[in-house]
Amino acid sequence: MTQELELRLLPEIAEQSARLTEYISKSKKISLSDIKHIEVLNHSIDARQKTVFVNLKVRVYINEEFVAEQIHLPDYPNVKNSKEVIVIGAGPAGLFSALELIQSGLKPIVLERGKDVKSRPKDLQNINAHHIVDEDSNYCFGEGGAGTYSDGKLYTRSKKRGNIRRILELLVGFGANPNILIEAHPHIGTNKLPSIVRRMRETIQERGGEVYFNQRVTDLILEGNSIKGVVTKNGDRFLSDKVILATGHSARDIFELLHHKGIEIHLKPLAVGIRVEHKQSLIDSIQYSCEDRGPFLPPSPYSVVKQIHGRGVYSFCMCPGGVIAACATKPGEVVTNGWSSSRRARPTANSGIVVELRQEDFLPFQKFGPLAAMEFQKEIEQKAWIAGGKTQTAPATRLADFVEGKISSDLPKTSYPPGIISADLSLVLPKFVMKALQNGFKEFNKSMKGYLTNEAVVHAPETRTSSPVSIPRDPETLEHIRIKGLYPCGEGAGYAGGIVSAAMDGIRCAQACAVSV
Repeated sequence: MTQELELRLLPEIAEQSARLTEYISKSKKISLSDIKHIEVLNHSIDARQKTVFVNLKVRVYINEEFVAEQIHLPDYPNVKNSKEVIVIGAGPAGLFSALELIQSGLKPIVLERGKDVKSRPKDLQNINAHHIVDEDSNYCFGEGGAGTYSDGKLYTRSKKRGNIRRILELLVGFGANPNILIEAHPHIGTNKLPSIVRRMRETIQERGGEVYFNQRVTDLILEGNSIKGVVTKNGDRFLSDKVILATGHSARDIFELLHHKGIEIHLKPLAVGIRVEHKQSLIDSIQYSCEDRGPFLPPSPYSVVKQIHGRGVYSFCMCPGGVIAACATKPGEVVTNGWSSSRRARPTANSGIVVELRQEDFLPFQKFGPLAAMEFQKEIEQKAWIAGGKTQTAPATRLADFVEGKISSDLPKTSYPPGIISADLSLVLPKFVMKALQNGFKEFNKSMKGYLTNEAVVHAPETRTSSPVSIPRDPETLEHIRIKGLYPCGEGAGYAGGIVSAAMDGIRCAQACAVSV
């Protein structure tokens, strides 16, 4: 027989199988020899009180042998000779839409502007070591998109948009650790994602789909209000009356192309700010209320939201045991983001701290129409490039100095590979953003005592929190409201915010394509 239990335990009991078995035996009066296996169904950490607990949901096998559930990939058909659908972008939305197209009997033609996942690291090294930005191969563009080298966080609040469990099971089928199925905040890790992405692409190719790299789309082929194909920078033409547009939130040239061709897009307010780095040990001591978290607790994350004069100021993409990354997508700009490996073993923690923007904030850029928020982003990033000495060096300051409006006289080494330089961040960030961040950090410190310290370093800027535009689509058919056969998809179109939600939207768009065939 089996018995399901919900337990609230100290970490040293929950994280050691022998002690967990002993605890269940004694507390539930089950003979130790009768417990054949304990399967963890859900796992989460509760650090809201001074004593940290682990919440577990388990299934106890009592005098019954345990057979592990096998996660299998779908039996994808071969679609080599099927109707073709163009997928622009090989990020999470693009890859999952391609797989869903195959399952629906359609042939995906995936066009990725960047390089394959094996080739991308050389270009990342060029950014980090030589300050050279390849516009098509960087942290945002290339096989797997931004998701490949931006941590692999799988938590989403978009639970009504699709089957989250299905996304996680597919990732496990392609090589992710099965623990993502039980964790409250699942995470794969930047070091694990490339092989998973490669297996997804190989499956697409093995089942008759096609994947092309170094194929930046530069034009759309339209006949009246219908799409008929695309043209790439190499002059290649790919023809289909179904195109899934899954280019990600940084494909500014695509937004400009849509606007130039008169295809309706809308300005979308986003959030901008900085990325702050603390010692992980300090974050652990604050979050776990202890000097040393010990061997049974993971590096602690944090999530904080404050209202400052009616504006949200909040943490974004927090990376425990992580690294700050150089995420510019064009020469002449500086952009920061963050990632962690699967073990989150680095000695530093970083997080974007960003300020909510409003429509009126973009009035100085109104001549750009729906691209006003994009131009707002660009101006900040270009100012950061100048403040950093016209390199990928990030302008920075110590946290307490930042709050007091000071320029730091010296800076410690941080995890940001191209390096940092002490600078006046008021020359980079708009005045209202600076003020909101300064007051926000003061409020953060009330909730997280010790957070506001000059041992922490602020790096500017964090600007790529989401797409600066939305691309309107019909809520039923998911086609663009004016262009038949064009399916705006994922983060770049304003319909997702992370790997899981982008994957779910990719699947929805593929299903919509299949219905209309």
